[in-house]
Amino acid sequence: MRKASVAILMGLAFGAGPIWAEDRSFITGNDPADPVSTVAVASEVFRISRALGAAGFTTLDGSNLGADALRGRLDQVLRELGPTDTLVILLAGDFAHSDRQTWYLPPNPADPLTLANIGASAINLATVLDIAALAPGRALVMLGTDGNRLSLGRGIAAGLGDLEIPQGVAVVQGGTADLSRFVQSGLTTRGQSLAQMLRGARDLTGSGYLPQGIAFRDMLTVTTPTKTVDAEKGRAEEAAAWAAAQKAGTIAAYQAFVQTYPASPNYRTAMTELTRLRNDPMLLAQQAEEALNLSRDQRRAIQRQLTLLGFDTRGIDGILGRGSRAAITAWQKAQRAPATGYLSALELDRLAAAADRRAAELEAEAAARQAQLDVEDRSFWSRSGAGGDEDGLRTYLRQYPDGLYADIATNRLAAFDLARQNQAAAADRAAWQQAEQTNTSDSYGTYLNQFPKGAFVAEAQTRIDAAQEADGVGDRGEARAAAQAAEDALGLNSLTRRLIEQRLASLGFDPGTADGIFDEKTRRAIRRFQKARGQEVTGYVNQTAIVALLAGAVIGIGN
Repeated sequence: MRKASVAILMGLAFGAGPIWAEDRSFITGNDPADPVSTVAVASEVFRISRALGAAGFTTLDGSNLGADALRGRLDQVLRELGPTDTLVILLAGDFAHSDRQTWYLPPNPADPLTLANIGASAINLATVLDIAALAPGRALVMLGTDGNRLSLGRGIAAGLGDLEIPQGVAVVQGGTADLSRFVQSGLTTRGQSLAQMLRGARDLTGSGYLPQGIAFRDMLTVTTPTKTVDAEKGRAEEAAAWAAAQKAGTIAAYQAFVQTYPASPNYRTAMTELTRLRNDPMLLAQQAEEALNLSRDQRRAIQRQLTLLGFDTRGIDGILGRGSRAAITAWQKAQRAPATGYLSALELDRLAAAADRRAAELEAEAAARQAQLDVEDRSFWSRSGAGGDEDGLRTYLRQYPDGLYADIATNRLAAFDLARQNQAAAADRAAWQQAEQTNTSDSYGTYLNQFPKGAFVAEAQTRIDAAQEADGVGDRGEARAAAQAAEDALGLNSLTRRLIEQRLASLGFDPGTADGIFDEKTRRAIRRFQKARGQEVTGYVNQTAIVALLAGAVIGIGN
């Protein structure tokens, strides 16, 4: 009666009808069917209901209710739940689950429960959570798990399964006696966050929407108007507090204002903003992610997983900035999930699982592609370089500079070059040796001008092409220079380079010694890896290549 009177007086003060939010609860429990259990669930449920009622909750309760009675009570909750009400639901007793669903069981079911008939005689927890989701940011579902040693039919097992918790809903689970202590010591007190209440409840597990610093139940402040000699100062402080709340624009800011100034002319506007914010899905998603307290390494893992799945985060630095949020949003849209740009605990699990599947797919695709490339490589070798003639060897190297037989072809061509040097005219040989000593594209060009039909023309042209590419000349050279710049921008430390070399070796690409130095042998291994993955073949790694190469590994970028 006192609560209603206060609300009516507040409404009259504003020249309008009364506006207030109810604290509502639905409390039910079934004594466990397990004959070994000594927990008197019905008695604990009574204590919880009485404590909540004394704290101002409008309480609907019951014990050992059948499925039809439970559905009737839930329907009543739906009818009476207001748009700004706080909602607490407690289900205590036996639970069962399949791979995808969880049910709250009635007391003493008449028939043995199986996957085929459980839906008719038990309450699906997804339904209960959906009802709680109608009060986002103000909904708590408590699950008392005391029995759960039932013998059940095929396809279902005793206990709680994995729950898909809607945004804005908190779930606390544990023994019913522990939940009773939690309610009496924390939930009946206004002004505390659920996260704060759970700190002292070691035997309970909390999940879902558990933001820090936001009270689950607002403070109920009743003030009696009194005369003051400094009314002007009080009005100025109130105006400053209202300006600060508007500037912050957060739940915590508006909540603090209405608690401090319940008689303010701005109270109604503040309550409207609180309602809007508490029903804002974007804000709820943001607060749910913040409640996860993700570490820098966990955020890096998210960025690697998104990149692996083809969603560009524009960097793997452990900072979820604009690029990462855009990638998260795009991934959520692809999953047909609410595109908030923030991740829930369930989405984190789904993202990791999808990335693991994609990594395995990439490995299988790469192995198949490499096997086909090796078949083509061997076939071309048999048609070109296997005969051992110089033209065939050069033809092979032009097609497969990093091929299976590249070292063999290079060594055999060196023998041809040595033989030519021994047979060439003295002037030709001297000019070639001079070009080799200078070893630039200009020096080899000079040789070609002097001896256009010399013994080393083919090798000179090959070295000019390689030198121009290395200097960034021509299309291939420019592409190589860009790839090198992209790798340099990553700032790969020595540990990361060694990890890349070790991974290349494990995949059969032979990068040489894993010493953190990317020499020509390492570059060749990188090119072979890129070709097998269907990536642009440059011999230099970029962010995408690293993610594909070290999928699932913790890597360091920078110093």
